[in-house]
Amino acid sequence: MGDVALLWHLHQPSYVDAATGEVLMSWVRLHTVRGYADMAEMARRHPQVKLNFNLTPVLVQQIEQLAEGKVRDRWGELAKKPANKLTEADRQELLENFFKVNWVTSVDPFPRYRQLLDLRGRRAGAAQSPQNAKRFKEGDLRDLQVWFNLGWCGFAVRKKYPELEALIVKDRDFTEEDKLRVLQIHQEMLQGILQEYRGLAESGQVELTTTPFYHPILPLLVDTDSAKRAMPGARLPSRMEAPEDALAQLQKAQVLHTRVFGRKARGLWPSEGSVSPEVVPLMVQAGFEYFCTDELILFRGLEAQGKKVDHVELFQAWRVEEGGVTMKALFRERPLSDYIGFTASRTDPKVAADYLKVHLEHITQVMAKDGIVLLALDGENAWESFPDSGEAFLDAFYGGLEKAVGLRTQRLGDYLDGKEGKPTGRLHSGSWISANFDIWIGDPEENLGWSWIKRTREFLKQAEAKGKLTPEVKAAAWEDIYVAEGSDWFWWYGPDFQTDSDLIFDALFRGRLQSVYRRCGSTPPPALSLPICAADLHLGVPPLGVIEPRLSATPSFLDWVGAGRYEAWRDAGAMAQGDRRVRTIQYGVGRDDFFFRLDAKGSPGDEVVVDFNQPVAIRVRAKAGEMGWQTTVERAEDGVVYVPVQCQSESVNGQGLQLKVPLGVFGWDDDGKEISFLVRVMRGGVEAERYPDRGLIEFTGPVRATDLKNWYI
Repeated sequence: MGDVALLWHLHQPSYVDAATGEVLMSWVRLHTVRGYADMAEMARRHPQVKLNFNLTPVLVQQIEQLAEGKVRDRWGELAKKPANKLTEADRQELLENFFKVNWVTSVDPFPRYRQLLDLRGRRAGAAQSPQNAKRFKEGDLRDLQVWFNLGWCGFAVRKKYPELEALIVKDRDFTEEDKLRVLQIHQEMLQGILQEYRGLAESGQVELTTTPFYHPILPLLVDTDSAKRAMPGARLPSRMEAPEDALAQLQKAQVLHTRVFGRKARGLWPSEGSVSPEVVPLMVQAGFEYFCTDELILFRGLEAQGKKVDHVELFQAWRVEEGGVTMKALFRERPLSDYIGFTASRTDPKVAADYLKVHLEHITQVMAKDGIVLLALDGENAWESFPDSGEAFLDAFYGGLEKAVGLRTQRLGDYLDGKEGKPTGRLHSGSWISANFDIWIGDPEENLGWSWIKRTREFLKQAEAKGKLTPEVKAAAWEDIYVAEGSDWFWWYGPDFQTDSDLIFDALFRGRLQSVYRRCGSTPPPALSLPICAADLHLGVPPLGVIEPRLSATPSFLDWVGAGRYEAWRDAGAMAQGDRRVRTIQYGVGRDDFFFRLDAKGSPGDEVVVDFNQPVAIRVRAKAGEMGWQTTVERAEDGVVYVPVQCQSESVNGQGLQLKVPLGVFGWDDDGKEISFLVRVMRGGVEAERYPDRGLIEFTGPVRATDLKNWYI
């Protein structure tokens, strides 16, 4: 009998504006009616499956605040506002934010929602166009208010409130009463969700773990220079050491967890799986018995000690000894965890569930008798990519685990009880992403953020020393510091990841630091009012002109000057995939051909598919073979049924893939055609990577009337 532990991590950062008390983005409410409610419902459907949920305190805190009406929900209030009373600014905010849902799974399947998106436009910046806003009449705006909140509802809330299905069928011409009812249902779900998880824990089916309160990177809080261990060449900010903050974040987590769920948390998922030797005594001091993180942390630590790494060793209890204390640890199996988070949504639900079951059975056959396989991953963002919010997949996966003869699901604490654990030796310092801290420190924006935290902390400590702050003011100011120490702000700083909400995250971070100065009766430094992050989203640059590159195994930089460029490595949204190989995508139009180039880390996969959406549905397939890439072109008049097109395409491998396809295939005869496409990378017959993760790469074709000399985007 092989043991399997499933750990689902549920987290959202603090969206509460320090100055106004307003929730600037409604992701806590929206993920409640999809991910959190769905995961609880699926647990109830399969009571024989033991589960583990990691609920971050900052998420729990916001659920309570929203449920009790202690904070104002900006998007919620915008949705409640009668459509005939929306101002011009309201309209723009609606168009900007009320399509922030997965378009493939939650917009396009619903005719009216799809129509509203097309009415606004799908291109970046479409929400800012006054012309686009003028197209929306009163009924359009009301339907958008309803559909955004309706589209976020997952399978659990739709099952509990059948009237939601009736609204989906109704599709359009919603009333103000329809709208308010959807929002009332959201509020009812917020008011009951924490009790659902407490009930699951009290039933014995589920163990609840936690995270440092505001989700900080603990090793960097203890000592920012700890990043040098895995990143020796990184340029770091002026050193900050705040182990007392790290301990406070851990202790505050235990206090809230005990109050809300009736008992202390035994286990910890450190924020982003980030650990270092110095944080272990702090975790023990805060009352934690064990922690979980990524397999690469274990492997890097063993390698540093000169030990040969045997992957099968992963599947057992481990023991970390540091600073005179001992703590147990489990390390997650990465490939299968990533498969659930990034690949299962693109696979038939039963096939995906069987894939996991077969691999788990294989692992349990080769690991020690008292071993365990830990699958740990984000338990909310992944479900947005499933057409049914993951219902069929989870049902099949849990059902397979219930029926499996050789597999047994376990709560983490139950498994670790009575086990001494194998010693890890000196613990490696890193996170679940690449076993380092590159996402959160080392780039200019990230370093500036850390410098502001250090400067503001020092200001607060000096203000405390003067003895003029009341206990209430001191507590509130330190709370602002703790919020600013969260990892999420640094996730979006720097070039690693970007989103159209970067400036909001930036403002929330700086607002907390500004609040510290104001609470202490001082004016915040003027420079703190300036955005840290770049003002624009730079995931790609459109083509600047005609290109005629020579395709070769070692492409020349000069040949691709002027090509459109998409930084695929930045495109990971709120989650990061460990096995993403594509780095950049370049593209452009010549006099007679369309050119495409994909650069990757190693071989990108078995097949690369370039899917054109506009101006006509064309699919260019490049399959890897012994003789290099073999290219075929297909066309679909209806966008569904593709048939082969005879043409002389050309492909070259080497640094990834390069393609040349005759323009005649595409039918781009008219000047200034709107062109859009996406890129899919297949491995083992499964879509492993997609770029963009959401939406399309879009650009305007050349205007031939000027002999292609002046090409304006």
